[in-house]
Amino acid sequence: MKTPYERSSEYSNRALAQMRDRLEALPLGDRAVLVCGSYARREASGNSDVDFFVVSENVGADSSLTDSVRTAIKEVAPNEPSPDGAFGGSVDRRRMIENIGGENDDNPSITRRILFLLEGEWLFNENGLRSFRRDILERYIHEDMADHQLAMFLLNDIIRYYRTVAVDYEFKTTEQHSPKPWAIRNIKLVFSRKLLYTSGLFSVAMTVDRTRDKKVEILEDLFAIPVLERMAAICGRANMEPVVESYNRFLENLEDVEVRRRLEKLKKSEREDPDFRELKDEGHHFTRELLKLFENTFDSTHPIRRAVVF
Repeated sequence: MKTPYERSSEYSNRALAQMRDRLEALPLGDRAVLVCGSYARREASGNSDVDFFVVSENVGADSSLTDSVRTAIKEVAPNEPSPDGAFGGSVDRRRMIENIGGENDDNPSITRRILFLLEGEWLFNENGLRSFRRDILERYIHEDMADHQLAMFLLNDIIRYYRTVAVDYEFKTTEQHSPKPWAIRNIKLVFSRKLLYTSGLFSVAMTVDRTRDKKVEILEDLFAIPVLERMAAICGRANMEPVVESYNRFLENLEDVEVRRRLEKLKKSEREDPDFRELKDEGHHFTRELLKLFENTFDSTHPIRRAVVF
């Protein structure tokens, strides 16, 4: 019997192939179209949103073309990105590379940049996407970086993004005028967001004691594969088994339409709901397994230990 991840991976790959076929018929030129989220991680189901955006050199002229991209994608996966989120539009290529950490580096900008690096998958112009990913990595990893150094600029931005997501969750589920469903967002923070963050930390850890060019190459290779496969490549498939087993329980619950609907309707006063409680307890176990993996993969002298604390 196939695991939930195997089932969702097959579903995701079929959908990605269909989206790519439809986008091939559009006059997109040298633009790149990419997808993040569950489709990129190969965890999608019929309930999943499609978090896509178009990377362009001329955003001002892209309005009608972006609408055509949206229509083509919707023919395959009808659930569009959140209208007030970072996805679903056209993005200036230069803006994603420049001003990292500056006053114009707002939440949508850091979200698109980090998710593109950590989980982005191509829908149109695969070579363009890979070239763009390399451009961003070379922005983070300067030519004068010493071999013994970690890619700290990138590591700090990955940490910043993860903490931003946690703060953003609190705002969107508590303080926002129309609060969004909190329970399912909470569970995703515990599982998929945390796993993505972990994969970023582990990937950066692999850049120590490598030349600058090798650091870029290592990250290019790791970021080009789905998150669970990336973790297995770093830690070994056998060592990943407890993490994968726990993650499959999370995916299995989100596959269940009734469980998903229940989580979306829960109020914060209903924290003892059995479905939520079971997933939350599994999440604590998942976190402990990730911590074990971190400790077993990188010994006490590895620079990543100091880097994530100070």
